[in-house]
Amino acid sequence: MADTVRVLIADDDPLVRVGLSLVLGAAPEIEIVGEAGDGSEAVAMVRDLRPDVVLMDVRMPRMDGLAATAELRRDGPEPAIIVLTTFDTDENLLGALRLGANGFLLKDIAPTEILNAVRRAAAGESILAPAVVPRLIEYAVGRSGGDPAGGDPAGGDRGGGDRGGGDRGGGDRGGDGRGGGGGSAGGAAAAGRDRAAGGGAAAGERAADAATAARRERAASILRRLSAREREVAEAVATGRSNAEISVDLHMSVPTVKAYVSRVLDKVGCANRVQIAILIHEAR
Repeated sequence: MADTVRVLIADDDPLVRVGLSLVLGAAPEIEIVGEAGDGSEAVAMVRDLRPDVVLMDVRMPRMDGLAATAELRRDGPEPAIIVLTTFDTDENLLGALRLGANGFLLKDIAPTEILNAVRRAAAGESILAPAVVPRLIEYAVGRSGGDPAGGDPAGGDRGGGDRGGGDRGGGDRGGDGRGGGGGSAGGAAAAGRDRAAGGGAAAGERAADAATAARRERAASILRRLSAREREVAEAVATGRSNAEISVDLHMSVPTVKAYVSRVLDKVGCANRVQIAILIHEAR
């Protein structure tokens, strides 16, 4: 990491930009090299100013943070991009991480955490808050897994309510005795629909279970490529620990941790630590 960390702030809210500038500018080793109000401006300024770290808001006019991240990653792995977000399980946040962002920060975190995140990003680390990692993983796995039976049970209930033909038939034809038959037929039809809906829900659950099992086996197969020590590092990464924290827990130097993380990323085909965490979660 260079002695001075050059930071670009991209956010369409002037107050957010001012606040971040004040927080980061108080650190002697951090230099704010520019502020952008939208993604297009951010891309142009990154290419011109060559910052070490970009704080990138997701929702901006003209070009949003997702498109700007994708555009910058086409240029290469630098600079480090930290996504700024209000919600820790935002779908756009996951998109940014998949596109190659180095991590994310919630906009309401403490100033000391912002400073620490920028320093870590400049040192080549991904920024994942341990408290948020489990919710992020659950959201990501839930989005990818899907539930084939998602709308079936509701559809069955709506069908029963919309088609209450037995009751209506009894009321309409009550005077000639045909209403009773109509009610019986309607009741039989409703019962048949209920059984069909129940069968569809059960089939959907079985399909979901099969998909989960397939994902688990695929993830486990990929993780078998790792040595025992690499697996330990991967498990630690999945908890959101920093390289420094992993070095203490596993009794190895920080450079050694970095080397292990790089090997893990290469062996399992992941682009960042979030993907490692999802893989570990899916294998359980």
